[in-house]
Amino acid sequence: MAEILDNLSEFFGKSTVKHGFIVILILLSSFILSRILKIILKRAINLASKKLQVEPTQYNFLYYAMNLMIILAALILVFYSIPGLRSLGITLFASAGFITAILLFASQQALSNIISGVFIIASKPFRVNDIIKVGDQRLGRVEDITLRHTVIRDFENRRIVIPNAVINAEIIINSSITDELICNFVDFGISYDSDVDKAMEIIARAAVSHPNFIDHRTKEDINLGVPEVRVRVIGFGDSSVNLRAYVWTADHSAGFVLKTDLFKSVKEIFDREGIEIPFPYRTLVFKNPPESGQPK
Repeated sequence: MAEILDNLSEFFGKSTVKHGFIVILILLSSFILSRILKIILKRAINLASKKLQVEPTQYNFLYYAMNLMIILAALILVFYSIPGLRSLGITLFASAGFITAILLFASQQALSNIISGVFIIASKPFRVNDIIKVGDQRLGRVEDITLRHTVIRDFENRRIVIPNAVINAEIIINSSITDELICNFVDFGISYDSDVDKAMEIIARAAVSHPNFIDHRTKEDINLGVPEVRVRVIGFGDSSVNLRAYVWTADHSAGFVLKTDLFKSVKEIFDREGIEIPFPYRTLVFKNPPESGQPK
């Protein structure tokens, strides 16, 4: 190793090789420190999650923040260790007013994202593993919250990356913030000639028999005879009586499966029982009907 350094020193100059070695050593040390920090925090997260029931959101954010501090510290050490860069640093600080103005203008969005990320961690409108919907974006599960952005994995297994400043200004629908139980609205339409009570009974019976169904009634509701599934007439369409079933499930994913299964099973039962699901009828009117004897 010493011979290699001596040969490099003769070719490039002793100071250049020395400074290059210092830079490599600093960068390598910062990388190793970052890896060690990640392992320690990961173990702390797992331990806290198992024993204290603590969710990992703030720990992930803490890792990103500390990693950024390590990178900044490494850059400062590089500037301080090399005389040429040290004088450049002094020159930069001497013109700090001009450079600061440029940096602030260039990094407004980045700083906004970081500050918004801190607000998200502090106020906790959502956490890692929560199922949320941001504005008009797709519904999905929060996978990660970094210094700059939030990563949401939708149910097509695609990642939606939203800057923290954007997500902090949007309306967020959180299905997991306090209670994951979901009351699913399952809507059906039947024709005006069909038996409404019979259709409501079929829908309720099919919902209760589904494995994802949860009886959400209180003891008081049970004593009062409240049905397990409520089905109500919610309005009248152009060709249908609109019914809605209120069905509880453990979470959003279970509710989606229940709804799709109910659409299929209820349709099959309606067909057997003679309850019609209406479809559009069209009547053609001829203003000038053909004369008799002419082909129609």
